[in-house]
Amino acid sequence: MNDTARKPRVAGFALFTFFLTAVFVALGLWQVQRRSAKHELVAALTERLAATPVALPPPTQWSSLNPAHDEFRRVSFTATYAALPDAMVYSAGSAVRKDASGPGTWAFLPARLPSGEMVVIDAGFVENTMQDRSVEDRAVKKLVTGTPIVLTGYLRFPEAPGWLTPADNRDKRLWFVRDHLAIANALHWGTVAPFYIDLEQPAPENGIPRPGPLDVHLKDDHLQYAITWFALAGAVLIAFGVWIRGRRQT
Repeated sequence: MNDTARKPRVAGFALFTFFLTAVFVALGLWQVQRRSAKHELVAALTERLAATPVALPPPTQWSSLNPAHDEFRRVSFTATYAALPDAMVYSAGSAVRKDASGPGTWAFLPARLPSGEMVVIDAGFVENTMQDRSVEDRAVKKLVTGTPIVLTGYLRFPEAPGWLTPADNRDKRLWFVRDHLAIANALHWGTVAPFYIDLEQPAPENGIPRPGPLDVHLKDDHLQYAITWFALAGAVLIAFGVWIRGRRQT
């Protein structure tokens, strides 16, 4: 093969190599940035989870609350569980509850504030792999006493369903995503706060449903992924160098 034919081939392979290297380096840098952002998020969440509970923001401030600044803030307030149908939300486990590592359901109940507004409470975890409606019915019945109670928990915001999220089962009042706004609308709870409360305490005497403190357990494999992408970039350049050297020797 003459030099005229070989030059375009080498140039084309070089362009492809440098393009692939640039892509791998970009992916590695992206993972480094994600790792930094993840560490900032963990630090912020850890600080919020450990903070002393504050009063629940008044309704006039609810519209200004958002997940970036208010998710997982600890609050304490008085409310009365409403005598309305509750909901179950299926979970395969929790990333923020060490004691909820297996399948079960979260018990969602509406509670009324002394001022009349309604706030949705995730009252805790029910270990129930078959989503037995009777188990939660018996537990919730003991909570709805009509007596005001001091609740301490964390501000949480509704989740968005994914492509593979199963449809809710209205007969069992069973959902598969913690979207308290959709639940409230389906069960006719009326207008509710834009957030819900992930209950920390108090716990019922029988422990069902089981509230509890939250802890941060976010998966952090970004450094490993970054090293992998950078290693691939280096491997591509080495392979190209070996290929060029071999051509020169022929």
